[in-house]
Amino acid sequence: MPVEELVAAVRTALAGAADPDKAAPMQAYMKSTMPYLGVGKPERAKALKAVFKDHPLPDRAAWEQAVLALWHDATHREERYAAIDLTGHRAYQPFQDAETLTLYRELIVDGAWWDYVDEIANRRVGPILHADRDGVTPTIRAWSTDPDPWLRRTAILTQLSFKTDTDLGLLADVIEPNLAEKGFFLRKAIGWALRQYAWTDPEWVRAYVDAHESRLSPLSRREAMKNL
Repeated sequence: MPVEELVAAVRTALAGAADPDKAAPMQAYMKSTMPYLGVGKPERAKALKAVFKDHPLPDRAAWEQAVLALWHDATHREERYAAIDLTGHRAYQPFQDAETLTLYRELIVDGAWWDYVDEIANRRVGPILHADRDGVTPTIRAWSTDPDPWLRRTAILTQLSFKTDTDLGLLADVIEPNLAEKGFFLRKAIGWALRQYAWTDPEWVRAYVDAHESRLSPLSRREAMKNL
């Protein structure tokens, strides 16, 4: 029962690294209804390194089952962070393809908060898009108009690390249907995506902001121009 053994080992490792003094402040900072154990990211990585090595999963189905078990049965937020860590473990790199977007969609919609969503958008969905533009771009475009705002945020943030490989047509297209949105996290995402690309091509970002001056929210515009 490799899945059950891995899940149990993750919980044991996290419990062993818990710091009750940090738990309440971490929960308050993230405005989380789910409690924390008080395990920071470096401590979590250290605690899980041996667990993931000692409990390999045999195939994609087992990997997805373990991810979802850690996610849906979590009693503390760090267990969900561990689920995301497991999705990115190098042993399961072959599973990072368009098929896995169904799994990531579930985590994004169910998680519905920036600490989960931004990691998945930038470090999971982004690389899949980069490796398979033709296969994944239609999904990213669809997510940009989905009723769920966190899928739309994901669509906007997927190319954060692409630099000169950024598909500018796609970037503009996923921002476009969200320009009128009033939600903070979508407005912030628009500004962040533009600000990040400004490190690569500041003139393109200036031109975009000028062309959309009347439609960009003050927050999006301010974020986009922060380093220009």
